[in-house]
Amino acid sequence: MEDALPKLPRKTGRPLSFDRDAALEQAMLLFWRHGYESTSLSDLTAAMGVTPPSIYAAFGDKRRLFLAAVHRYLSGPVTAETIIEGAGTAREAARQLLEGSAIAFTGTQTPPGCLLASGAISCSAEAADVQAELAALRGGIEARLAKRIARGKTEGELPGGTDAEALAGFVMAMIQGLSTLARDGASREKLLRVAANAMLAWPSGPSA
Repeated sequence: MEDALPKLPRKTGRPLSFDRDAALEQAMLLFWRHGYESTSLSDLTAAMGVTPPSIYAAFGDKRRLFLAAVHRYLSGPVTAETIIEGAGTAREAARQLLEGSAIAFTGTQTPPGCLLASGAISCSAEAADVQAELAALRGGIEARLAKRIARGKTEGELPGGTDAEALAGFVMAMIQGLSTLARDGASREKLLRVAANAMLAWPSGPSA
């Protein structure tokens, strides 16, 4: 979804003796559930079924493993970028982002909430770079949505006085709020109702 993630170099040497994708999936779920700093190397090796040297050989270190897990979390046929770029209107982009988040944050096979919102929410100063990485990724999504909203203003979908940056920020704030509600145990049905209510604040166009 974002080009900001660094390439993760793999050390040369003997071939890996484990399924890298399967191990990364387990790491992603662990970071998603507990966050970056609360997830220890021993937690990771147990969940991934590998030894610490194997983690270092495949990913470099815990930080790079986390970024690889985030990259996996953001990959897939449906992403925030494809939603925003593929929507017919800015309103539709916002609605799909909110509804998609409500569904994704309440999956039966994944931890509740959003990895981008909670992965490094309470990290110490030593992990400030990780927090900055996640903030940059969220900022990239917001900037794309703001650009789509600005286009909607130009095309007459939205009133000329619409603050594209603030409206995109509102949608992102709602998405992070949905993540918090999901982690608190809210149901998918409730999150979808919250998303629908959030859309009531969407400004009406000149022809509405």
